Order: sequence, then C-alpha cells, then structure tokens
Amino acid sequence: MGLFDRFRGGSIPGRASGSPAAVRARLEGAMARRRLKGWNPPLENINALVAAGGPRLLARARELVVTNGYAANACEAFAANLVGDGIKPSSLIEDAGLRDRVQKLWLAWTDEADADGLTDFYGLQAMVAREMFVAGECFVRLRPRRVEDGLMVPLQLQLLQSEMLPFEKTETAANGNRIRCGIEFDGIGRRVAYHFRRRHPGDSTDQRVAVPDTVRVPAGDVLHIYRPIDAGQIRGLPYVAPAMVRLFLLDQYDDAELDRKKTAAMFAGFITKTAPEEPMMGEGAADPEGAAIASLEPGTMQVLLPGEDVKFSSPADVGGGYEAFQYRTLLAVSASLGLPYHLVTGDVRQANYSSLRAELVEFRRRIGQLQHCVIVHQFCRPIWARWMETAALSGALDLPEFAATPGRFRAAQWIPPRWDWVDPLKDIQAQVLAMEAGITSRRKVVEATGYDVEEVDRENAADAKRSADLGLRYRTSPGETQGARATPSRRPDPETDGSDAAAQSEQE
Repeated sequence: MGLFDRFRGGSIPGRASGSPAAVRARLEGAMARRRLKGWNPPLENINALVAAGGPRLLARARELVVTNGYAANACEAFAANLVGDGIKPSSLIEDAGLRDRVQKLWLAWTDEADADGLTDFYGLQAMVAREMFVAGECFVRLRPRRVEDGLMVPLQLQLLQSEMLPFEKTETAANGNRIRCGIEFDGIGRRVAYHFRRRHPGDSTDQRVAVPDTVRVPAGDVLHIYRPIDAGQIRGLPYVAPAMVRLFLLDQYDDAELDRKKTAAMFAGFITKTAPEEPMMGEGAADPEGAAIASLEPGTMQVLLPGEDVKFSSPADVGGGYEAFQYRTLLAVSASLGLPYHLVTGDVRQANYSSLRAELVEFRRRIGQLQHCVIVHQFCRPIWARWMETAALSGALDLPEFAATPGRFRAAQWIPPRWDWVDPLKDIQAQVLAMEAGITSRRKVVEATGYDVEEVDRENAADAKRSADLGLRYRTSPGETQGARATPSRRPDPETDGSDAAAQSEQE
C-alpha cells in the first residue's frame, strides 16, 4: 500500500469501519514496530508489582516527604483538604432526645479515641489522610477496653503503619487459608485476618522481639484504609508515587545549581603576579599548600606593579530558562499528584479568581470522591457501628431494642468540612436563591458548611430566647432576612401604600 493510499483510508476497498485493517488502526498502541518496538512492558498484576516493589517504594516515599519541601507541602495540603478539621457524624435516629444523647456521648468519646492519647478522633482522621498520601494505606486496629479503664465508651483506636504488615509474607496458613502480602483470605476470598509485625522494622529503639515475629489479628478488629485503583488490589499504593521520580531529580538539580552558585560566589577575583615573592596590599599569609588570599576593604586603592593583573570572578547565571523549566516541572508534579499547582508550590503569581476557582472545583470533586468512597466508607462508618454496639453493650447508652434492630440506631450521615472560597459572598447568595426556589433544602445548605442543621437550629433558638429575655435587638434575627433582598411580610397595596408613601414624603 502506497503512502497516498494510507491517507485515503476510507476509500480503500476492505477498509470498512469493522474490517481488520480499521481495527488495527484503532489499536495503534499495540503495534510492535517502528517507534513502539522497544516498548514491551510485562503483563503483571498490580498485586505482584506491589509485592515486589512495595517496601522500596514505601521507604522512598517516606524519605521524600520528610526531605523534599514540595512533597511535604503537598502532603499537608492533601490531608487538610481531605479531612480538614474532621468528617463528623449526624445521627439519623428518629427519637430527638435519644439522638441528642448519642451526639453528646460521641463528642465526649472523641477525646478518648486515640489509644496513644496524642490526639482525638478527628486528629486520627488527619493521620490516616497523611498515611494515604505517603504509604497509600493505613491500618486501624479497634481495641476494646475494660469498663474499669474509665472511658466514656470502652473502645479505642490504634493506628498501624503500612510497614507493620509485611509485603513478603505470602504463604499458606496452617488452617489452609491463603496469606497474601500479610493478609489472610479464606476459600471464597474474604479477609479473615491480618498478620502484623510485633514492632516496626525500622524502629531501632524497640528491641522486644525479633522482626519476623508476627501476630494474627482477626479482620473484624482491623480497618484497612486505602484507595483501590485496580480490581482485586489488596494493598495500597502511595499517593505520591506518580511524582516521586520528578521530585527526587528536581531536588537534586536544585541542590547542584545552588551548590554551583555558592562555590562560584566564594571567589571574588584572581590575581596574576610577575613576582610572587612580593606581597600585595591586604595579602595574608600563605596556607600549607602555598596559596595566599588577599582581601579588600572599602576605599582601598591598590597600585599594581608592572605585569600584575586582577581578573574578577563572573559566575555564570542560571539562565532565562530556569524559571520556565521549574514551572513546567512543578506543573507536571502537580498533575501527577492530582493537586492544584498553587497548593503544591504556594505560587499564585499567575493565578486569578477564575483560574483558581476552576482549578479548585475539579480538585474538590476528586477530594469529595475520596471522602465518601474511602474515608467515610472504610474508616468512619465501621467505627461508628462498633462504637454504637460497644456503647449499648457497656450501658453507656440505654438502647434496649438495639439487639433486635441495630440498623435503626447505626444510621448516620457523615458531614465533611466546609469548603472555603475566594469570594464566599457570591456562594452564600447563590445558596439563598437555591433555597428560595426550592432547588435545595436548608439542611443540605447548612451541612455543606460542615455543621449539623439541628445543632444550628438549637443554637439559633437559644440565641433568640436569650436576646428576647435581655431585651436585645439586632439588625438580623434568626429566621429573618434584612437588606435589599428582604422578603416583605405582606403584599403591598397600591392604593393605601401609595398614599402613605406620598404623605410620608411630604412630611419629610
């Protein structure tokens, strides 16, 4: 087939849309000739790749987040947007009094949730988000406690890093179950246990037992939080993985450039003398290698002897392309991380309101997906269910019907933190218009701000009652609308209202 025939394509007999030639044209990525001849990736499952490269990838990701400023900033931005100050529950129990008692008990328990006692339940959410960015996964062990421990609800949470579950532990258990990358599966593929190390393999301060020793923990007491990107994936991949190579090489390049500039700046100039035995003004004693350094002070006028010359150092600049190169590289890093450029670098010089908002809308759509499909589904809901069960069994909550209908008490809605915009006035006005048009409900608008609508209503009622008791009057009271968009309490009467308005105008 000639070159001209290749361009005609559709006019060639036998090149119909369903012909083999047309199919091959659409599958150009499967060609094994010309420029794609050397592209032969192995057809491996993601679990095999994670098992082989997981430990090294994890170690590099942790070092990168600790030593690289862009990676550290991206990690904090990811966690701050994913969970913020906490994804909080709103119980859906129909009984208002019981619902209020449940919410108050939960709020009191959140301060005791951490088994290490370092933070609260929402601080644990932030730690899980950081582990997802760095390691791609995090394990949470549900630790039942004794009643005499004095907790509001005898339950605590223990976070375990990815290194605690060995990637290399792939074998057949004594009971016939399969153990894959530290996770034990039964005959139909359900997770039944996790084989955790007794100590972190990189913690040299803990010398209790040998590293290979593991302990079997039932799967019902472990939460495995990770984002599966492929069907059948059993371990997580670091969120920072796609950008690791670029970040590492860019960091090396910046270090080399900075060191080159520092070294070049150390030399102010070079002096050539015809008589080396005659010292110049300001010349110090020679070092052991015979090299002497001459210094200059302000106002110095040096007279050179015949044949002597001074050549000042002129270190090479980084060049005009350095800034553009950095920008494009960091732009590729931001795209690899799925984070806006200004969140990774802190650079907003080339941004404006429209570009920032368009970028944040797409980013927050992705974050919302992670919030509801990963954090809420894998972390928040199981903990809420176990917490309700433990509270009922321990007597912290009086729920006599819990055993018969546990689902009625476990129902809850998880409210993510509110989004802060560059211009919140426009968003609030849009929400008010949507409520007035019946497009959305007030509950959804309030929950979008990160608050529970019933809690807001109780606070508004308490504020209104306190203001009325004290005889206070403000420009805007709860439930009222003031200003240009105020809704009148009645329709105006053209006859009476018109005459009253005219009379008032004459009096003024």
